[in-house]
Amino acid sequence: RKGQWGGFWRDPELRATLTALLGGGLFVSLLLWIKDVYAPLDALRHGMFNVISIATTTGYATVDYLGWPVFAPVLLIFLGTFASCAGSTGGGIKMVRMILLIKQARRELVRIIHPRVVNPVTLGGQVVPMQVMTAVLGFMLIYGAATMGLTMLMLFTGVDLVTSFSAVVATLNNIGPGLGMVGPASN
Repeated sequence: RKGQWGGFWRDPELRATLTALLGGGLFVSLLLWIKDVYAPLDALRHGMFNVISIATTTGYATVDYLGWPVFAPVLLIFLGTFASCAGSTGGGIKMVRMILLIKQARRELVRIIHPRVVNPVTLGGQVVPMQVMTAVLGFMLIYGAATMGLTMLMLFTGVDLVTSFSAVVATLNNIGPGLGMVGPASN
């Protein structure tokens, strides 16, 4: 409000999204440089642009990232499943759901060790109601079932596993290009 940017940095979803984008982009850039795919500045340019583009579901690819070390394209698709923010046009899990899932998993691990502990899931200093957590877990169940079912349907048509899975993930998450025959140079 009125030129005050401090509120943005207090938002846990924005912090997690920026961390995922910048961390993923720098990691891929470093990988491309270490593996001698590109010179340092080209590795930074291609790595950051493609990670941010795919993860935020912009859908642009400036290079055929299927020629990169296999870890990098898989990381791009993985980030594309959850690195978009609530309210964006990106599909999929969304960062806020991923944060809540991680906090719920941590909560359950603590409850295994300390069964009587009161350990509510919080987000931004607020306790998240159990109805919201149930909705997030229900969404994840439907998301996982849809991903598996549609991948199996694609496999039934004779398409290879990598193409089938990444085509389904790219479609459900509104990513754009995927891997295999739906990669950035083939689609």
